[in-house]
Amino acid sequence: MTADLWQRGCERLAAELPEQQFNTWIRPLPAADVADSEAGDAVVTLRVPNRFKLDWIRNQYAGRIEALLTEIAGKPVRLEIALAQREPEQRLAVNGVGSVISINSRPQALSQVLSGQATNGNGHPASLSVVPSTPPSPTQRALATNRLNTNLTFDTLVPGRANQMARTAALHVAGAPGQMYNPLFIYGGVGLGKTHLIHAVGNALLADKPDARILYLHAEQFITDVVKNYQRKTFDELKAKYHSLDLLLIDDVQFFAGKERTQEEFFNAFEALLAKRAHIIMTSDTYPKGLVDIDERLTSRFDAGLTVAIEPPELEMRVAILMRKADAEGATMPEDVAFFVAKNVRANVRELEGALRKILAYSRFSHKDINIQLAREALKDLLSIQNRQVGVENIQKTVADFYKIKVADMYSKKRPASIARPRQIAMYLAKEMTQKSLPEIGELFGGRDHTTVLHAVRKIAAERQKNTELNQQLHVLEQTLKG
Repeated sequence: MTADLWQRGCERLAAELPEQQFNTWIRPLPAADVADSEAGDAVVTLRVPNRFKLDWIRNQYAGRIEALLTEIAGKPVRLEIALAQREPEQRLAVNGVGSVISINSRPQALSQVLSGQATNGNGHPASLSVVPSTPPSPTQRALATNRLNTNLTFDTLVPGRANQMARTAALHVAGAPGQMYNPLFIYGGVGLGKTHLIHAVGNALLADKPDARILYLHAEQFITDVVKNYQRKTFDELKAKYHSLDLLLIDDVQFFAGKERTQEEFFNAFEALLAKRAHIIMTSDTYPKGLVDIDERLTSRFDAGLTVAIEPPELEMRVAILMRKADAEGATMPEDVAFFVAKNVRANVRELEGALRKILAYSRFSHKDINIQLAREALKDLLSIQNRQVGVENIQKTVADFYKIKVADMYSKKRPASIARPRQIAMYLAKEMTQKSLPEIGELFGGRDHTTVLHAVRKIAAERQKNTELNQQLHVLEQTLKG
């Protein structure tokens, strides 16, 4: 087995993979260990620095790497991926007073002890014992300052079609901050997992780079910081806090609306961080161009990287979320119960969690097993509300009557403005007033693609902010439907 097998494999990977992927995931790895096994095949052991990179490389690249190395070697190659072992720091324990000196930071201390020059607290020569240190974990060191929730990781995030693009983008940012998708702007309704996702990026980066300067905060906290520093005239402190970060995670930037000084300071921080190739991830309840009362130079920068949406979870994803959350609570949720709940709770992950807590509490208090009947009893108030909610069909009929078109025009392929406009308004109201996902709404409008629905929702939402007449019409329609 040639000693340069891994090197030759890397050269082939560099030619096959997109440059960004290779530079992010493969190039930084140390040379792999290559050995022949007793069975006659070769074992290539690749050591990676943390669990996050181990899982990503195993899932995304391991199969291709193994096949490629087998081809180069001319015989079977087995790829093993393992965590690199960090060398424990050695410390000097000086007798009598329990003094501890790091060899790494004070090598002269070692020679002093060995030569008898060092003394303990009683003036007697110090004796030496070498003990491995137990440094605090990266989380313990950083938790007080970065405000990350260590429970919100990629492992605890249930993946699905609704968050697929946002999750993939977030994974790339975690692996290569400051490069692709900067800034990353994630938008969607409440309770869909935006906050979970940006915490996951912070926790993954911290695991990879324990010294990374990371800060998570809600937009209101940034506003508070600006007000406080404005009152004290200490804007240098504000700049020192935010401009030196490696990763800024900020939730709900729509709260900056109408706050000119806050927007000015955030713009300054934004520019400073991008200039030093730090990464910025933001969340909002709407896409950048839909933000109201926020300076255009900010919204244009928000939109300059990658903007991705998180949608309400589809049925299968809701089922998976319920079963995983129940398992985390030490309970078992039968699949038929999970499907029953998922079909009736469509809005967001937060409402799913609330429904699950009600079912678990009802089961424990009544000492009954979880089944559909128990779930029906536990959620009877919620189910009653669901039954009274507005349906898409009702929206279509109400809008058609209001604009004097046929209900059938809602499903047709006709595209004159007199029909297309009411159809877009009906799609917008369906998204705002029901718990249907974009694909589900599209299906109810003649099998249209979810991107068509998204375009309509964005267009009407943006126009509503500027067009007083449209806003009034929508208000009348909403009141009629809620009537």
